[in-house]
Amino acid sequence: MRLCAWYLYGEKHRGYALNPVANFHLQNGSVLWRINWMGDTSPRGIGASCGMMVNYRYFLEDTASNSAAYLGSKSIKASEQVLALVSQFQQNSKL
Repeated sequence: MRLCAWYLYGEKHRGYALNPVANFHLQNGSVLWRINWMGDTSPRGIGASCGMMVNYRYFLEDTASNSAAYLGSKSIKASEQVLALVSQFQQNSKL
């Protein structure tokens, strides 16, 4: 879960999220909201993402500002749950 959070939040390509689905949602103003362990146990889900599933949440009043922040300063808005996982990854990682 920590590695998944880091991949979605911290791994970048030219400053934007490396994952194309994350990049799509973040460009449209979403918040990286929740990572679900074994959220997709289909054969495709296991093969593509080890069963992990991610929720992006759209707060309509914030989508324009979130999108502008992401596109302008490459800042990703994330929930406390995701940020806690990112922090745990950073503390324990040897990368």
